[in-house]
Amino acid sequence: QCLLSGSWRSDTSCRMVVSILDKDNRFSGFYLPGPAAGYSELLTSPLEGSQQDTGLVPQPTFSFTVNWRLQETTRTSVFLGQCYVDTNGEETLHALWLLREAADSPAEDWKATQ
Repeated sequence: QCLLSGSWRSDTSCRMVVSILDKDNRFSGFYLPGPAAGYSELLTSPLEGSQQDTGLVPQPTFSFTVNWRLQETTRTSVFLGQCYVDTNGEETLHALWLLREAADSPAEDWKATQ
């Protein structure tokens, strides 16, 4: 059915926990980094997003933003993807993401997005 509500785990053991979608298909939750993320200073971080109406499309697209809670820097990630259901009914999320950290000046802007 591809409802994002619940807990999802990435290939790198990061975990996303999503609240129930509201009537406008918006959701919130939190993102927990896995040990493979490599950032010991990462804390549980809030996320907010939206998903296409599953009544209109069986394998909806979605997007969400994570505002990372870090001890020494400011970072934001955006994720854009789609939920797929295989022939066994298994749901899988495929997503692309961008990570942006605060730059000290416009001259440093070029290296702030990954």
